Amino acid sequence: MTLYHGTNTDIEKIDLQIGSQYKDFGRGFYLTSNKETAMRMANKKARLFGGQTTLITYELDDTYQQSELKVKIFPEKATVEWFLFVDANRDRTHKAPTHDYDIIVGPIADDGVVLQLTNYHEGIYSPEEAARLLQDKYLDQQYYIGSEKALQYIHKICVEKL
Repeated sequence: MTLYHGTNTDIEKIDLQIGSQYKDFGRGFYLTSNKETAMRMANKKARLFGGQTTLITYELDDTYQQSELKVKIFPEKATVEWFLFVDANRDRTHKAPTHDYDIIVGPIADDGVVLQLTNYHEGIYSPEEAARLLQDKYLDQQYYIGSEKALQYIHKICVEKL
């Protein structure tokens, strides 16, 4: 499967310790199957941090699903389980990772999701109501790589500086 990573520079070796712990699925390496989504991320990173808009293409070996890796695959639409999982990972009161998955596949929490997370924390909506409100919203999919074992299943194909 072809996946993309949008960034502001080439990545020679993936370092899973770089980046924030408080992302959708925690600290790790994120990819998407949607090239346009990766391009938006690359443009955003270059604008915020300098460097050059860079699109890196990877191949994910589909045998990861039959491997010894611990894998979590969420449905493509928002669910209560996914909503609460993202909420737990973004919770800055957690000092340690909230899970031990090697690979996670699921929706990207965009600004609309962040709004519903805020509404949930303010007591406006329950997790069930927030997830229901997000059901009709298209959410791009992301692939989280969270362990050195999982890195063995992705291989860089090419780098495009745009």
